[in-house]
Amino acid sequence: MRFRLFQPSPGAGRLSPGADSRTMILTPDEYARIQAQAIAEYPSECCGVVMARPDSAPDRLLLACRNIQDELHSKDPKRHPRDARTAYYIDPRDLIAMGRREAQGFKVLTIYHSHIDAGAYFSPTDKHNALIDGEPAYPEASYVVVSVMEGRVAETAVFRWDAALRDFVQLNGWKPGE
Repeated sequence: MRFRLFQPSPGAGRLSPGADSRTMILTPDEYARIQAQAIAEYPSECCGVVMARPDSAPDRLLLACRNIQDELHSKDPKRHPRDARTAYYIDPRDLIAMGRREAQGFKVLTIYHSHIDAGAYFSPTDKHNALIDGEPAYPEASYVVVSVMEGRVAETAVFRWDAALRDFVQLNGWKPGE
């Protein structure tokens, strides 16, 4: 399966005064697309990123990635004991597509995934996967976790790296468009 690029439809997710599309976590349109992806991929975890090119007319795109955790688990259950219901692993082709976009000037703004029949929290595994040698791979990115309970989105939480605390902390009161 190839990756799919989503871009907000014209007029969708218009910014409020003072909002900056280069740093906004998710537009309302992006959030709706992520919710739809999370429901469609249930009972597997979904995953993806939002990227933006910070120029005078910023471009944003949502890259819905393919979770290959089930494939890894079936090939080597010892090395990959978890399946796609409890973990995600972004398809390397999607990682290459992200790298190509970064070469075109795009930055990773938001990394998202869903939790299946569990809460929207940043798990120890999520933290481990977000770090390289104890440092965040994307220190400026927001991490969005969507809880899907029995095929319905129950809650969403956003986390960011706090350099002073050396940990990811939850942003309370976040709403799409912020």
